[in-house]
Amino acid sequence: MQRAIASSGIQIRPGIDLCQSDLPLDWYQPEFKPYAEEYLALPDRQPETVLPWLDSYVRPAIEHFGDSLLLLAHFYMGGEIVKLVERYGGSIGDSYALALMSQRSPRASIIVQSAVHFMAEAVAILAEPHQQVWITNPKAGCTMEMMAKEDAVAPIADQLIERCGEDLIVVAYMNTSGRVKALAGRTGGATCTSSNAHLVLDWARRRASKVLFVPDRHLGQNVADRIGIPDERVAVLPWDWLGDELPRLWPHLDRADLLLWGAYCGVHTVFRPEHVRAWRERGWTVLVHPESPREVVRAAHGSGSTSYLWNAVMRAEQGSRFAIGTEGHFVRNLREQASLRGIHVEHLAAVPLPGALPVAGCGCATMSRNDPPHLAGLLDLLRKGTPPDLNRVLPGDEMNERTGVRERLDTVDRDELIVHARRALRRMIEITEGGSAPPASERRA
Repeated sequence: MQRAIASSGIQIRPGIDLCQSDLPLDWYQPEFKPYAEEYLALPDRQPETVLPWLDSYVRPAIEHFGDSLLLLAHFYMGGEIVKLVERYGGSIGDSYALALMSQRSPRASIIVQSAVHFMAEAVAILAEPHQQVWITNPKAGCTMEMMAKEDAVAPIADQLIERCGEDLIVVAYMNTSGRVKALAGRTGGATCTSSNAHLVLDWARRRASKVLFVPDRHLGQNVADRIGIPDERVAVLPWDWLGDELPRLWPHLDRADLLLWGAYCGVHTVFRPEHVRAWRERGWTVLVHPESPREVVRAAHGSGSTSYLWNAVMRAEQGSRFAIGTEGHFVRNLREQASLRGIHVEHLAAVPLPGALPVAGCGCATMSRNDPPHLAGLLDLLRKGTPPDLNRVLPGDEMNERTGVRERLDTVDRDELIVHARRALRRMIEITEGGSAPPASERRA
C-alpha cells in the first residue's frame, strides 16, 4: 500500500488498551453489526487480542486491493485508530494534508477515510474519476460544521452578496460541507485550514473589501489578530439566527472588513486563559490549536494546526515539558509517543482550577464513532464487493449526523458543485504552496 505522508512515528506497544470506549451495538449500520458483535465479544482491548482479529479482515483486503487501496485518518481520531491505520500502511495527518491525498496518490482507486464526513468529502471533491472515497462511519461529523450547514449560511450569504456585490468574497474553513465550499468558489473565494488561514485571509483581503469567513469565529479572530485587522473592523454573525434579522445589523456590517460566521468547536472552547497561566507558572510550554478562544491563544507560547502541535513536541529536546490545548485523543497519543523520547506532555485542561467543572478529556465524540469494527467491516465488505452505499462519499452529499439520513445531489447539480468547490480548494493549495510563509510556520511567542 502506498504512503504519501511521512510516518508519524506512532508505536503500538504490548499490554496497553488499544481503543476508545465501545459503542453500543445499535449504533452500527446493519451491515456492520456482525463485525461489532465479534469485536464486543473479545475479552479485552489490548493489541494481543484486537490486532489478530483486525488482521483477519484487514490483511485480506490489503492483499486484494494492493496499491489501489489508500487508508487515511485524521490526527483527532478516537483511541488508537490512527495507530491502526498506520500499522496497515495508511497515512494520518491534519485536514490540509488529507485533502491533498487523492491528487498525490494517483494509483489509489479505493480511498478509505477514518475521519469526519467533511474531510472525506474534501478528498472526494479533488479526486479523479477513477477514485472512490469511502468513510468508515458516515455519522462521524463535526459540531462546528453542523452549525454552518448550507441552509443556514446560504440565505445570509445571498443577502450579503446582494448588498456588497463583488466587494464580498467567501472563505470557507475546511470544517464545512462541499456545498459551502462551492459557495466560496462561486464568489471568487477559497477554502482554508488552520495551518494556512492567515495566508488565505490575507490573499482574500487584497481582492475584496469584505470577507465572509465561514466558520469558525475563534479561528477568524485569531487570524485577524495575526494579520492586523483591528477589532472594530470585525463583525460576528450569530450562527443560529433567522436571515430576516440581518438588515438591522447593516450599519455595523457595513463598517466591517471581516464577517465571521459565529460557529465554534465545542472541544476547543473549554480552554481558559487561567489554564494557560497555571501551566506557564509551572514552567511548561503551552501550545494550543487556533480554534481556541483568542484570549487563550494570546496567553499561550504558540498556536497552530494539529501537524504543527505534533511536530513541535516530537522534535523538542529531551526533558521538554508541554501543555497542549486541543482534542483529548490527540493529546493522549502525543503524550504516549513523546514519553518514549523523554518529553513530557499534559492536556491543557488537566490543571484543576477553583470553581471549574471537570473536563473529561476534551475528546471529539463524533470522531470517536470511527472504531475497529467500522474499519474492519468496511474493508471486508469492499473486498467482497458489497459495501453499503451510505458509506460512499460523493461531493455535495449532505449527511444528517444524528439520523444517518443522507441527501445526495443529482448528477447535474453535483457536477456544478464540483466545479466551484474544487476551484476554492485549488485556490487554497495555490496560495499555500506559493505563499510568502510556509503553511506550518505558526505564531510563536
